[in-house]
Amino acid sequence: MHDTTLVEVAVFLAAAVFAAPLARKLGIGSVLGYLAAGVVIGPYGLGVIISLYQVGSILHFAEFGVVLLLFVIGLEIRPKRLWTMRNAVFGVGSAQLALTTLAIGAIGVGLGLSIPTAFLLGLTLSMSSTAFALQVLEENGELTARHGRTAFSVLLMQDLAAIPLIALVPLFAVSGAGGSGMSVFAALKALALIGIVVVGGRYFVHKALPIVAKAKVREAMTAAALLTVIAAAILMELGGLSAGLGAFIAGALLADSDYRHELEADIAPFEGLLLGLFFTSIGMSLDLSLLLSEPLLILGLVGLLVAAKGLVLFGIGRVIGLGGRPSRRFALSLSQAGEFAFVIVAAAAMAGVIPDGISKTLTVVVTLSMVATPLLLRLEGFLTREVAEEPDYDGEMPGAPGFVVIAGFGRFGQVVGRLLSAKGFAFTALDISSEQVDFVSRFGHKIYYGDASRIDILRAAKTDTARAFVLAIDDVEASLKTATVVKHNFPHVPIYARARNRPHAHRLMQIGVKLIRRETFESSVSLAAEVLQELGLSGRDARRAAEVFKEHDIRRLQEDFDNFDDLEKLRASAVHYAAELESLFAREAAEKEAAEAVDRRG
Repeated sequence: MHDTTLVEVAVFLAAAVFAAPLARKLGIGSVLGYLAAGVVIGPYGLGVIISLYQVGSILHFAEFGVVLLLFVIGLEIRPKRLWTMRNAVFGVGSAQLALTTLAIGAIGVGLGLSIPTAFLLGLTLSMSSTAFALQVLEENGELTARHGRTAFSVLLMQDLAAIPLIALVPLFAVSGAGGSGMSVFAALKALALIGIVVVGGRYFVHKALPIVAKAKVREAMTAAALLTVIAAAILMELGGLSAGLGAFIAGALLADSDYRHELEADIAPFEGLLLGLFFTSIGMSLDLSLLLSEPLLILGLVGLLVAAKGLVLFGIGRVIGLGGRPSRRFALSLSQAGEFAFVIVAAAAMAGVIPDGISKTLTVVVTLSMVATPLLLRLEGFLTREVAEEPDYDGEMPGAPGFVVIAGFGRFGQVVGRLLSAKGFAFTALDISSEQVDFVSRFGHKIYYGDASRIDILRAAKTDTARAFVLAIDDVEASLKTATVVKHNFPHVPIYARARNRPHAHRLMQIGVKLIRRETFESSVSLAAEVLQELGLSGRDARRAAEVFKEHDIRRLQEDFDNFDDLEKLRASAVHYAAELESLFAREAAEKEAAEAVDRRG
């Protein structure tokens, strides 16, 4: 048994290592790669995973990946922003549910189902796959577009509606047996638990994270991130609500936290692996024998489902003002049935609402509708070369009108940030010191806790979309490490670097950083010019001396770069340049004296 478990773990890791990158390479998206891997290793493929019971257990565990995904999305949406989405969530989301239920229900009645059964299936199939839709939108870079945000609002409404629907399934039973839905007590209990999540996320977690960060134990921060998600999920499930809803609320409440980027970076690896496992599990559940025995029926049902949902969603998109192509992308992204369908169909079969044969067919139809989503989006992208008809990105998105990442928010980074802010340019500041984060936050500056040398932190801070990257980290080694990571992963983003001294500047130049300013050089030269005035030079002569010295030293910095690791050559260079500078000043003084003598004679 132990060996079997290790083999299964190895197989899933192999799917993550090979299937998704290969699918990306082929241009079909990682979701389809995981699905294909699931089909191959599942009970209907090679049979590495031998039973549907195993598939169900794995799928139940992997659903935590969807929970983590919703937490990360919550981190991107502040409570104020969430409140502004209420019309999209409850207006557009409710319209989609109602119209799609009517359309699919009418099709069900036309196929011979009873009216209650047809409309139960209409409600069930009107819900889309949160995991599939969000993953595909994110991979295509559309999650922040207007149609992507609208799709997210619809998915959020569907998640809100799913739990009461599951509770109402027994009411559709042929036998008449069933529950009475959610009681008043249960509703109050659910509201109380939501309140606990809100208060806990807003106050307790906000207070606890700085304490964990000050310990400087990275595993503890990761554990705190996972604990936050799991605690919110458990509380929601105790209230009979969706675990994903709890995770989303917790994420939204922490969106204003100084530790948002660190939380996102710590969660991301778990989220990615578990989502991959979730999609692989969906692929394993695909009953190929049923598909092969009745291909026309099943493919026809998939076509009807995708067409009905797609047409309703496209119509809604046009009504709310989306352009033609955004409406199509919006419709195709949500045209599949969702993971809740597996739960509701199973519950309906157990309650005798639908025959066992129909439930098996629906499971295959739901799975194939998910498979169809990335393929249809890919096809739409291939056939449509046009540009979206309207600006399709949020005004708060980085890059409009300017967006800068500042790594290191000490005395140097703060001056840069203050000037950018004064001129109306947005910036995201990162600092590894939790004490600095706490201190600077008291003065009204927005700063996030995070190690800027970590690629996951940089991605969470959206460095790939930044107009510039200001490297103001005080520690030389950390600065160089961050410069290397940014230069390698985001070569299109210009780096403006602060150097502690000449050796630091030379090492930054070695990495390929071209825009470098030594932290004390400018202020030292400026102060020296004021001292020269105190010693009797005119203001003009003092400023000229400072300019000559500055130009000379910058040229020397460049020329010393070839030998910056040879101490003897640098010493010889220092002596040579000092003599050259003295000679230059002496020559300028002689030329000035000669010019003044000519003026006196004239």
